[in-house]
Amino acid sequence: MKFVEVDLFGVYVAPISLLLIAAWLVVIVLQRAAARFHLLDLVWHPALFVCSVYMIVLSSIVLAIAG
Repeated sequence: MKFVEVDLFGVYVAPISLLLIAAWLVVIVLQRAAARFHLLDLVWHPALFVCSVYMIVLSSIVLAIAG
């Protein structure tokens, strides 16, 4: 798949910015689920763990779309 600019109300947006937002929303849901079950208490550095999960989700989305 070729990544091309997306036209949002006359403004061209890079496709990675939309993927960044999508990954951010997925990570928010995962973070709230982990906080509900106290899973973030089990990791050494919760902020670093969430950042790592964000990178994993973002790369997974990019790879899934790129096919």
